[in-house]
Amino acid sequence: MTAGGAATGLVVTDLTVGGMTCAACVRRVEKRLARLAGVTVTVNLATGLARVSHPADVAPEELVTAVEQAGYQAALPVREEKETAEDSTDDGSAAAAARQERERLLVTALLAVPVLLLSMVPALQFRNWQWLCFALAAPVAVWSAWPFHERALRHATATMDTLVSLGVVASFSWSAYALFLGGAGDPGMRMPFSLVPSASDGVAHVYLEAAVSVPLFVLTGRYLEARARRGTGAALRALASLAAKEVSVRDEHGERSVPIAQLRVGQVFVVRPGERVATDGRVSEGSSAVDLSLVTGESEPVEVSPGSALVGGAVNAGGLLLVRATAVGEETRLARITRLVTEAQAGKARAQRLADTVAGVFVPVVLTIAVTVLGFWLGAGADPQAALTASVAVLVVACPCALGLATPTALMAATGRGAQLGVLVSGPRTLEALQHVDTVVLDKTGTLTSGHMTVARVAVVPGGMGQEELVRLAGAVEQGSEHPIGRAVTAYARRPADQEPLPEVSDFAATAGRGVTGRVAGRTVEVTVPDGELPPVLAEALASAEAEAHTSVLVRVDGRPVALIAVGDLVRPGSYRAVERLRCLGIRPVLATGDREAPARAVASALGIGEVHARCSPEDKAGLVRRLQEEGCRVAVVGDGVNDAAALAGADLGIAMGSGTDVAIGAADLTLVRGDIEALVDAVRLARRTLGTIRANLLWAFGYNVVTVPLAMVGLLNPMLAAAAMSMSSVLVVANSLRLRGWQPASGGARGRGARSGKAAVL
Repeated sequence: MTAGGAATGLVVTDLTVGGMTCAACVRRVEKRLARLAGVTVTVNLATGLARVSHPADVAPEELVTAVEQAGYQAALPVREEKETAEDSTDDGSAAAAARQERERLLVTALLAVPVLLLSMVPALQFRNWQWLCFALAAPVAVWSAWPFHERALRHATATMDTLVSLGVVASFSWSAYALFLGGAGDPGMRMPFSLVPSASDGVAHVYLEAAVSVPLFVLTGRYLEARARRGTGAALRALASLAAKEVSVRDEHGERSVPIAQLRVGQVFVVRPGERVATDGRVSEGSSAVDLSLVTGESEPVEVSPGSALVGGAVNAGGLLLVRATAVGEETRLARITRLVTEAQAGKARAQRLADTVAGVFVPVVLTIAVTVLGFWLGAGADPQAALTASVAVLVVACPCALGLATPTALMAATGRGAQLGVLVSGPRTLEALQHVDTVVLDKTGTLTSGHMTVARVAVVPGGMGQEELVRLAGAVEQGSEHPIGRAVTAYARRPADQEPLPEVSDFAATAGRGVTGRVAGRTVEVTVPDGELPPVLAEALASAEAEAHTSVLVRVDGRPVALIAVGDLVRPGSYRAVERLRCLGIRPVLATGDREAPARAVASALGIGEVHARCSPEDKAGLVRRLQEEGCRVAVVGDGVNDAAALAGADLGIAMGSGTDVAIGAADLTLVRGDIEALVDAVRLARRTLGTIRANLLWAFGYNVVTVPLAMVGLLNPMLAAAAMSMSSVLVVANSLRLRGWQPASGGARGRGARSGKAAVL
């Protein structure tokens, strides 16, 4: 993607960068690109994207070449006209790469486990066991660790790959020396396992367990991490899938279907019932109810007629419409939302994980220490084997397996437990952001509320027909209506499902914007917009419904007003308790919705939310998030529609309802699968526990190196013990992470005001 900058003479180009594994890789790419005159760059390791600001005379191809010269892969974004054709190729390549990683890890595990058992359990050692271990370790040291060797050689700089490669090469080379020249290859050789150094018996020991355990643990950690980071760009693909591919154009030549790319401003196109509006436009003929909830967050369908504006992506819930296009392509509302999501994702760079950041210093320091130890012992007149042993022990014991496993193992345990609780997180950055969130922006429709029309209340004139009979009459007439309010009344009348079918209707008629009428069981039944003078009980019910932002319809039987049915959007039962528990966690709730002021205020009042923003467009929501961030707030956004996608992507943390659209879920960092806002509270508490576990893992990983490296330097750790310590550090990290699998959410807690009062709120 390239954007212009006329005022400054700069343009912005996004590159996809492959082959990066740590913070040192990011710095290398940034430094290489920064060598070009006038170029500034920010590289995002998590997404593999580089956003480059450069003069117009620097061609994008030069940027790609610079990255490739640094030893990494780079590519320009796929152009729109090729996107569909190449997506399948990209997906196939990604699947093939994932399959190759999985196969490499599986083969490594099958080869490494026997070596580890034989090397570290002396009772299992048989005659010539060491040669079997050597045969099994050779493919691990070469083939399994080849990605580390290749990157270490290609980058020619100190990264975690360098240390992994050197650790494997050093341990395997020393073992080969010991077997062929040091006497360790004798048929009767046994290698004891001891926690303290033993006196030299003149035979060099092998430590092939280090040569196989290093690739095994690091490949495991990176495989788990790659799985957590997979799926970048899902939000944009989901947005693209919402756009219509073809449109029915009507002109003097009749009606024909054409690709959406051929539609031009001013042309008239047809939108049939149930179809999505192809692009922004104005109604030229027809009237209908249009569902805008996917695009604007409007909870109730909007009546449209000639002259009404329509937004591309809205769904026609009623009659046939002829629409004149007013915007096409990149100028449509849906396209603007797509651009907002793209910009927000590109600007979501985070500081790299602590382990990768420290690796930029840790790796060269360890290499320096290993060389220094070797030189010191040789200079002090020590036996060359002892000097080499101490140097190799430093490399082996400092191998960053625990650092690599600290985050992904905790993440794996937490995400598994979270899935059981209805919470899906995308990776460690999500947990880090969730822990520090202090403000949450909540969408109304589909998030705090159910997102569909439901009968809230029925008021009946006393002394006449019963409520159940009147509802059945109204539901019978509304069977012929396509309006969402009519469908809500019919659905309510059909409950319970085992009762008799609704009576037949004759002489049915529908008046756009007014209501429906028909003959049911010999009576004339009308369900219309309330008008005229109403009986006191119905007038009072109408005033109450308007105050609560409900939509009301009047039921007349044989010309007499007999009932008033209020229809609205249900507040989810868990919303009351969730909002109050969020406050208890120190998180401020803010309501932002595309709906009208009255229903927004009604929901906020019921839930006790003090800050309300109604009539918010997607741009308004994204702007609200930016303003809160500028005030110093750590902002999370909860939503479920296309209108929430830009705000979800731009927030410090995007949270999507599992019942929402693929776009919202794709743009979000966290998804509440069970569709219950109360799951957000569980997610916050799980995140805090998980981050505590990750910090403990990292503390152990660093503390372990602080203790063991000095011991290796002074010769108190032989390579076998160093490998055992390195392996044990990883085991402890994994064991600590697995404790998250038993984490339990709080079973009690205060309930919201709706639960305390025992009233069911319908808004």
